[in-house]
Amino acid sequence: MRERRALQSARRAREFEAFVAGAAGRLLHATTLLTAEPPNANPRARRLLTLALAHTYASWDRLRGEDPYDRARQQLAVRFARGAWHQYGALGRSRPSPSPSGSGSGSVAVLARLTPQERLILVLRMYEGVAEEQTAALLGLPVERVRAICARAMTTLLHPPRGPAPTMAKVVPS
Repeated sequence: MRERRALQSARRAREFEAFVAGAAGRLLHATTLLTAEPPNANPRARRLLTLALAHTYASWDRLRGEDPYDRARQQLAVRFARGAWHQYGALGRSRPSPSPSGSGSGSVAVLARLTPQERLILVLRMYEGVAEEQTAALLGLPVERVRAICARAMTTLLHPPRGPAPTMAKVVPS
C-alpha cells in the first residue's frame, strides 16, 4: 500500500512539475499585468502565482480532465480580486492616480492607470482570451457589466487623460 502511494505521489509530482514548466511563464506574465508591477520587480505577482499554484497542486488529483491552466488562472483571478477588494475597500471603487512617466515598463505604467477590477477584466478578456460569459461567471457579475468595464478600460488605455493645459505666455506689445 505504501509503495503504491509513493508511486502515485511521484507521478503526481512529475505531472505537476511538467505543468508548471509549461505554464508558469505565461501565468507569471498575466499576474504581473494584474498587479501592474514591473516585470523585473514583481514580488506581489510572484506571491500571488505561488498561492494559486499551491492551490492547483492541492486539487491536482480532483481535476478529472479539467484543464489545470484554467484552474490556476481561476485561482489567480479570485485571489487577486479578493486582495484588491481588501486593499481598495471595494473592488474597482477608487481609480489609482496615474503613475509618473519613466517608472517601470510601458505596459505596466499604462495598466497602473486602471482600477484593479478593470485590470482583472482586461487581462482575462484580452490577454487570456476568456469569453465574456466565463469572465462574468468567474467574477459573479452580469455579462453586460463585464462588457461595460472592459470597454471603459480599453477607452482609458487608448485615450489616456491629458495633462494640464499649457499656459500661454503673455505677449507684451513692443
